[in-house]
Amino acid sequence: MLKENGSLLVKCTECGHVHRTEPPQRPSVIEVRAVVSRETESKMCTIELLSDEECSEGDLLVADCGDEAMGVEVTGIEVGDGRVARARADAISTLWTRLIDEVVVRASVHDGRKTIPVYARADGEEEFSVGEVVDFDRVRFRITQIKMREGQVLRKEGWKTLARKIKRIYGVRL
Repeated sequence: MLKENGSLLVKCTECGHVHRTEPPQRPSVIEVRAVVSRETESKMCTIELLSDEECSEGDLLVADCGDEAMGVEVTGIEVGDGRVARARADAISTLWTRLIDEVVVRASVHDGRKTIPVYARADGEEEFSVGEVVDFDRVRFRITQIKMREGQVLRKEGWKTLARKIKRIYGVRL
């Protein structure tokens, strides 16, 4: 039971003793400055976090950019003058993020004599798989490899990943 002076009246479940105590502190909601990158453009936005919440690189969050909300992935965390992989929200000065709602997927397509670059916009949650036939920029090709942002390469037929995780797709023109 909460009293007028802000103290809490509690009863011990073992001995039955009743006493007053301070209620636990609730974390406050804070706005953290966020730089949201979309290909060659960046804009300043904010992200709401609980003050005691921990944020890490790779976290998926929602950025508030004026009258627009965007799904973003954390790519860097600035605390003071340095960068860290993880920090409490109340220590973060800036979050560096990239837009994942809609991404540009890059592909290098080999046609027998030369390799051509092609691009396509895709939903960040759209799946691409090795062996799949796709059309980018009116170029039809079969995916032979997918290079991931973290460095690994998917080469086995049927292996798939989300568009937001792709660095580049390699394929053979049909």
